[in-house]
Amino acid sequence: MKLRQIVIIASALLLNVTAVADNPVVKFETTAGDFTLELNQEKAPVTVENFMGYVNDGYFEGTIFHRIINGFMVQGGGFTVDFTDKPTRDPIAIESATGLTNDLGTVAMARTSDPNSATAQFFINVKDNDFLNYQSDAQPGYAVFGKVTEGMDVIMEMSLRPTGPGGKYKQFRDVPAVPVIIEKVTVVNAE
Repeated sequence: MKLRQIVIIASALLLNVTAVADNPVVKFETTAGDFTLELNQEKAPVTVENFMGYVNDGYFEGTIFHRIINGFMVQGGGFTVDFTDKPTRDPIAIESATGLTNDLGTVAMARTSDPNSATAQFFINVKDNDFLNYQSDAQPGYAVFGKVTEGMDVIMEMSLRPTGPGGKYKQFRDVPAVPVIIEKVTVVNAE
């Protein structure tokens, strides 16, 4: 092979490598400490785009982790400290049949019984939760779209906090006794 051909091939390979965008990395600063999420836009592009829309709009700032269940997960991203339900965008289609699973340290979208109802709320698994994984179209599970890359100790400590009834009318269970507030969210790998 001639040197010119090698240079052309190497240049083409370099262009292909640089054309693949980095996964978004997002840092959450909370009253419990900081943690960082890497989002998997290759396997969950709709979910990541939706989540990043909320991040870029500053939506999560001032919201709380309103549901914490030791040995299961921590959930947040929808309510303010006084349990005002923040308005959201339209729900997105579920992306749970991606091969990503609800393992310790992964982040997934919260939803209602309607699989296509996820908006802004998310949860972080504090153990392997296989029963939340995609089984079939009839049992779609919950869409994983990233993982904690730093600060899992913060998440684990959060999961051990005392909880009880909460909300304006004490209608929620598993609410942390001391609010965990999301103060700031930044994209770490922004260009």
